[in-house]
Amino acid sequence: MKIWIWAALAVLGAGAAAAEPIEGLWQTQSDDGAYAHVRIAPCGANYCGVIARSFRDGAEYRSDNVGRQIVIDMAPKGGGKYEGKVWRPANDKIYTGKITLSGKRMKLSGCVAGGLLCKSQDWTRLD
Repeated sequence: MKIWIWAALAVLGAGAAAAEPIEGLWQTQSDDGAYAHVRIAPCGANYCGVIARSFRDGAEYRSDNVGRQIVIDMAPKGGGKYEGKVWRPANDKIYTGKITLSGKRMKLSGCVAGGLLCKSQDWTRLD
């Protein structure tokens, strides 16, 4: 009987761990006066984010970046951490990326030179 209870708890715990809180709509930090709403959803075994709306100086505008993927193949590493790639629209470059979640906040960083040079942004969950 004890084995059955432990097995049931392990299955329930695995289901809870699989529920990734990264999914949803996020607002980026302003970059050169512009920011975006990014929808993050599963893409295969990982997570990707597509720009859903774009804003400049607080007003929505139709950017060519709407519909483009900005978060690329973020693999869950446990503890609210993810690793993959990020695209920075301001300079059209792709960087090694990391995400750390904390409640309704996300710290997203893009790095070059094996992680020696990094820039980060704080994103806020909208839904």
